[in-house]
Amino acid sequence: MSVLAVGVSHRSADVRVLERATVPACEVSKVLDELMRCENVIEATLVTTCNRVEVYAVVQAFHAGLADVVGVLGRHSGLDVAELYEHLYVHYAAAAAEHLFRVSAGLDSMVVGEAQILGQVRSAYNVASEAGTAGRTLHELFQRALRVGKRVHAETGLDAAGGSVVSEALADAGRVLGGLAGRSALIVGAGSMGGLSAAALRRACIGEIVIANRTVQTGARLAELQLEQGTEARAVGLDDLPAHLAAADVVVACTGATGTVIDASMVADRVRPLVVCDLGLPRDVAADVADLHDVTIVDLESLQRRLVESPSGLDTRRATTIVADEVAAYLATQRSAEVTPTVTALRRRAAEVVDAELLRLNTRLELDTATRAEVAQTVRRVVDKLLHTPTVRVKELASGPNGVEYAEALRELFQLDPAAPKAIAAKTVNPATDSFGGDAR
Repeated sequence: MSVLAVGVSHRSADVRVLERATVPACEVSKVLDELMRCENVIEATLVTTCNRVEVYAVVQAFHAGLADVVGVLGRHSGLDVAELYEHLYVHYAAAAAEHLFRVSAGLDSMVVGEAQILGQVRSAYNVASEAGTAGRTLHELFQRALRVGKRVHAETGLDAAGGSVVSEALADAGRVLGGLAGRSALIVGAGSMGGLSAAALRRACIGEIVIANRTVQTGARLAELQLEQGTEARAVGLDDLPAHLAAADVVVACTGATGTVIDASMVADRVRPLVVCDLGLPRDVAADVADLHDVTIVDLESLQRRLVESPSGLDTRRATTIVADEVAAYLATQRSAEVTPTVTALRRRAAEVVDAELLRLNTRLELDTATRAEVAQTVRRVVDKLLHTPTVRVKELASGPNGVEYAEALRELFQLDPAAPKAIAAKTVNPATDSFGGDAR
């Protein structure tokens, strides 16, 4: 069994495909359940953000597991499987771990170094844990990935340089409007993206923030946070959205709705230039809004074109080195863990031999209790000393690329049955073909 990563992101697909592939928060548990009902899927998590949808699954075999995962994504998105394959990227085993570590570090983001992705990875893991779809393998993988993200943010300045999709969108809006200071902003949606937008607008010295949300109470809590920081803010419902659109200079739409919430008819009555930042996936803003005079649309597609290349520099190189080091350490730990059942079986076999020989000796010699105990302790001490060096050494060797071969040698030399549950807790896989392979496309 190995980890399979299957995904679609801003690097592999346009916004049209991403819109269809995206999984709303309310449907994540449903998709996880469907994945777990697949014959070849043992564990599953789903990472979904504004520019990526990725499944991390523990599968019994590569090709069968890939077919199961792609089938679920195809059914969810309504995309033909053949079309979906054109936009997917697939990583297996070691490459899957490396990809997740890069994602958590912010190296694979549209805005390289963004800090938001680490929280999204943590949220994906928490949802899978609560749903019971993340077992030991994904637990260890995601815990290590979160550690990688924290290390990169703590040991490099990558996040400071990177910003976020929100900050980049608002930077574009500021260039169009000649600055955001003192202007009026409307945020449509009070979720995590709305909170990031409010914070970014506050830092840009926006004059007023209006938060429109389906649940006014949720918007009010976000507005109160801005008021506490000294920025005028209020919450409204979605009923009178056209009036609020008419009064705004910049709009950030990030509702997470499955359909558009802003169309041309709602924006037609404004009397000032307007920049609309559509950060929803699927889109929150209808295409016809872009045809209106003095309306500028900043969306994920335009950001993708502008941010086509990641920034280079010392922080990026340092982050890449951290990821490589953590991947090597993770794989070494996994390989070492694979040899542990064999070492346990060897010690159990030795104990069985000692017990048998002591029993035979006890039947042949009449020993008093104290002598019998001393003989037993001496024999066990000798066996433990004989086994100590080879068992410690085999665990050390197991962390290398050919570590599994040493476990196989132990099983052969001491006639340990690899099929017996006591000897092997899990199937041993060939690192050349399964556990530590590379990308598969």
